Amino acid sequence: MPPHDDGPAYPLDLPEYRPGGTAVLTDIERWPTLDSAGLAELTRWRDHAHAPRWTHATGDRMTAEGAASAARPLPLDGWLDDHLAVARRLIRYRDTTGLDHLADFPTICRDDLMADVAAFVPLDADLGRAVHGSSSGSTGAALVVPDDQEDNARTFHLLRALVAEQGVTWDPDPARLALAHVVNQRDAFTYVSLITGFAARPMVRINLDHAQWPSTPSRSLFLADADPQVVTGDPTSLEALLDDDLADAVRPLALFSGAMALAAPLRAALEDRFRCPVIDIYGLHETRPIAARADDGPFRILGHRIVVEVLGPDGGETPQGEVGEITVTVGQNPLLPLVRYRTGDFAELVTMPDGGLGLDRLEGRENTVFAAAGGSRVPCVDLTQHLQAHGARGWVVEQHEDLSVEAHIAGGDAEAIGKALARLLGAVPVTVTRVATVAELGHGKPRRYRCAVKMGVRGVA
Repeated sequence: MPPHDDGPAYPLDLPEYRPGGTAVLTDIERWPTLDSAGLAELTRWRDHAHAPRWTHATGDRMTAEGAASAARPLPLDGWLDDHLAVARRLIRYRDTTGLDHLADFPTICRDDLMADVAAFVPLDADLGRAVHGSSSGSTGAALVVPDDQEDNARTFHLLRALVAEQGVTWDPDPARLALAHVVNQRDAFTYVSLITGFAARPMVRINLDHAQWPSTPSRSLFLADADPQVVTGDPTSLEALLDDDLADAVRPLALFSGAMALAAPLRAALEDRFRCPVIDIYGLHETRPIAARADDGPFRILGHRIVVEVLGPDGGETPQGEVGEITVTVGQNPLLPLVRYRTGDFAELVTMPDGGLGLDRLEGRENTVFAAAGGSRVPCVDLTQHLQAHGARGWVVEQHEDLSVEAHIAGGDAEAIGKALARLLGAVPVTVTRVATVAELGHGKPRRYRCAVKMGVRGVA
């Protein structure tokens, strides 16, 4: 591993991101099938002259049998009945009767998992297959999720299937890294790993923040040498690929965006530069991927073990054409069999042209309504359309109690956006501040819309 001159201690350094500070497994424990070729790949990228600061060492822990199993989609016949039978035996529902059908189950939410995640783990679960990850969510409150190692591996093959749907073949290439997951923030988990079920090809999780690299040109030199087949990340990190030093360093077969809303202008810029599909994934750590799209239309609900409902505040299904809270029942992770899990995200459930189901007007973590000067309500999706139409790649829009609006936009035409929002909201005062990149709007998952105006039944209270 190449040395890094860290300079003086940073006062906000976090111990969990100290390189190697929490490593507990050996390489053969991380990859039970590890051979000399795999070890050579690990060594090559761990010790690469232009490698970033590696903070962790992690592996998929997959046996040959497990990897073969993960490459096959789980069967769908009768899965929901079996799933509900497992759920009825969870500690969470021990004192609940009458759970005969899906609709009989009460809805649950992230707070329920935060309070007692163990109550949602089957008593006969194979904990020998358990790994764990954390999810900060939009609130910042970390949730430790019991992950199943085979289910984690199966998600990779789901990504391969989504790429194949776009007419692109993603097979192991001995000259390229299989995947690079990129982030762009001050502190992040970074590592080199091997994908056992993909010919043990290497993948990396890297932080594009300049401070994490040994020299200014290192990140472009590293990525050019790694030549990852596919790049995944959130819009903040994918936008960084458009930087002058990175735009020619990668030539992906596909890009995957997740965790945050991907604005149409940013998608267009990525497609124009890299000439490849840009696939937007909607999902949560605790639910796995729920839906995906490769254009700016509705998200198509994925065809694995999942049932999606869109519910109103009273728990009933929303009428056709209305937005409600996305609620999912998902049977992918045997260690966390969720039933009617409220995601905190909002969308409209729609029928796709081929008869499948999709999610439209998905804003994620929000169902924010703004107050117009005349007292009427304006849903945030209307703002989204105008922000995107005038080229914004990302934004945070806040309405104060006095109805004034403050918008921060990444890219786009600030003057045109200011006029459009003012017209949309009935000539309320609008201030627009333009920044250069999505990252400057704030790291993590910034709330795109906030409204402090108190609303009555018909409008402004």
